[in-house]
Amino acid sequence: MPLPPAPTKRAALLSPDALDAPARSSHRGSRRSGDSRADEAAARSPQPLELFDSVGAESAGGAAAVRPARRTRPKATPAPVSAPAPQALIQVETKAPAAEPAAAPAVAAAPQAPARAKRSKSTGPAKLFVLDTNVLLHDPMCLFRFEEHDIFLPMIVLEELDGHKKGTTEVARNGRQTSRTLDALAAAQDADIDKGLKLDTTGHREAGGRLFFQTAPLDYSLPMSLPQGKADNQILGVVHALRDEYAKDRPGQPKREVVLVSKDINMRVKARALGLAADDYQNDKTLEDGDLLYAGSLALPADFWTRQSKTVESWQSGSSTFYRISGPLVPNLYINQFVYFEAPGEPSMYARVTEIRDKTAVLKTLKDYSSGKNAVWGVNTRNREQNFAMNLLMDPEIDFVTLTGTAGTGKTLMALASGLTQVLDDRRYTEIIMTRATVSVGEDIGFLPGTEEEKMGPWMGALDDNLEFLAKGDGGGAGEWGRAATNELIRSRIKVKSMNFMRGRTFLNKYVIIDEAQNLTPKQMKTLITRAGPGTKIICMGNLAQIDTPYLTEGSSGLTFAVDKFKGWPHGGHITLARGERSRLADFASDVL
Repeated sequence: MPLPPAPTKRAALLSPDALDAPARSSHRGSRRSGDSRADEAAARSPQPLELFDSVGAESAGGAAAVRPARRTRPKATPAPVSAPAPQALIQVETKAPAAEPAAAPAVAAAPQAPARAKRSKSTGPAKLFVLDTNVLLHDPMCLFRFEEHDIFLPMIVLEELDGHKKGTTEVARNGRQTSRTLDALAAAQDADIDKGLKLDTTGHREAGGRLFFQTAPLDYSLPMSLPQGKADNQILGVVHALRDEYAKDRPGQPKREVVLVSKDINMRVKARALGLAADDYQNDKTLEDGDLLYAGSLALPADFWTRQSKTVESWQSGSSTFYRISGPLVPNLYINQFVYFEAPGEPSMYARVTEIRDKTAVLKTLKDYSSGKNAVWGVNTRNREQNFAMNLLMDPEIDFVTLTGTAGTGKTLMALASGLTQVLDDRRYTEIIMTRATVSVGEDIGFLPGTEEEKMGPWMGALDDNLEFLAKGDGGGAGEWGRAATNELIRSRIKVKSMNFMRGRTFLNKYVIIDEAQNLTPKQMKTLITRAGPGTKIICMGNLAQIDTPYLTEGSSGLTFAVDKFKGWPHGGHITLARGERSRLADFASDVL
């Protein structure tokens, strides 16, 4: 692959100690960075980040209030006060009211600032959120996600919760966990249901509000067109009564806003039709917009070599060229992020960020898998992003790879080709384990007979299609017997497993492929990734535009969760594949349908 002309200033080869030094991920790589990383970021950043209170709410709006505060707090920042009252929170936030308007734009403009601007905490009275049953069944920890605001549970919600506790489904498990959480809050010392249960008594200090139960009948009147016996309408009646009760200031009871929180769209529509405030539960969303998802690659500006990078050092090590760069671009880079330079009339460069130290970053040029001599199990990459992905898949130092992209971008084919090469040729892993979420696109076909692998057979059509292509390309002129032997060898090293039996397992020296990962919840994704033992590599693939699991969106999918949490980790990488290579028909259909 052609490289840009070498700069005039060259550095000596790095010493073995420098090469073996552990690479540090970018200080923007994780919202929960360690203390040492936070100290470095605080030392480099001149902005007073301590102005933002880590326990404050983000906004006064209903939707924003549901989201938790996402802030990275330097070590020097004072620890939040245990079990704070809403009034105390307001005092902490308003210590320097004049400094906040001037400091906010400075922090937002700094390179070290997070992508999303921090919003000041609400200084009004705490809101009262009435939770629908589906919110508790969706996220059992939702009780502790409302910061300083209070929560109200109607009695009918407890009745519905009791009806969903039986069974082995995810909903039943969440129902039982919610019941245990409510029992722990009610059994805490000095708990008084009439005055509200403190939500921070079980160790969740970020929850500064109280939990109220409906302990007495409430007087409300709904339109006659709404059946009174239906659970949703009873919850709407409770919200209606609470809104009227808190609509006016009374001695000992200030005026406050009452908001219904529900995952049911029709429920929210009916509430708004009745003039009631309603909002979706937003805390389960990793990103507010799917377009904000980390892409894994970055195009260098056209003036990068002349203006963006003041000093460039380069050196050769083996077949790779390394560049140490500096400049305003460095704070925006992550470890294992790919960068590329393409300009008319100039040599192109494709590299990966291998190290970020202080205000400099080290780039390493890539291996060109589009060349025939670098084919992986007979497969060559056809575009830039596929070459980026193959560099991640073939790197033994990368333990976790996530691939996203539309249909036909080559995710499964590249993962299988690199897996077969490293299992059969390099003997780096002992076998390939493949699994996927068994979520149907249409109606379920019913009971499937046979063993675990036979039951998973109908879900593994993508595996069969790609293996047929790989076996055909590798057989060469061996004839029918040679192809049959190749197929038998490949099949003996690939195991198809069901996700239902993954808990408690440990994979040693395995190459694990998780297909259709966009249909997994964050909890399921955590269960699968934590199965990895020493020497295991996990590849998660999926198309975020094809989610079939109810209640999951692009922002709340487990694949989005994994991509966002692992960005910047020295042993993980991600690439969003941009162009389909399956056929011109599939490519056109992905764009227009």
